[in-house]
Amino acid sequence: MIAPLVPSWLRADGDAAALLDISAQPGAKRSELNGLHDGALRVRIAAPALDGRGNAALCAWLAARLGVAQRAVSVVRGEKSRRKLVRVDLTAAQVRERIEALLGAAEH
Repeated sequence: MIAPLVPSWLRADGDAAALLDISAQPGAKRSELNGLHDGALRVRIAAPALDGRGNAALCAWLAARLGVAQRAVSVVRGEKSRRKLVRVDLTAAQVRERIEALLGAAEH
């Protein structure tokens, strides 16, 4: 059996966590997943990129969509950049399944 290809925006961080490559777009009208951008998940965030509000809103939005507590999502790199590396306390397989469902819903 051939293992499925791992998306460019996802990698495992140990056995119980995943890292997501995110291209954030702060100051949007509403927070939403907007497909892919340069190999990363493009996420529009309604909060401005001021005083960490954009990062907090991104983590809260991801936690809600992935069904985890907000403390289970954190920005590990790129706090002051649009390109971010976000850690989620779920397995890579769980994150992939849930994000791909959101991507499928975004296409319709």
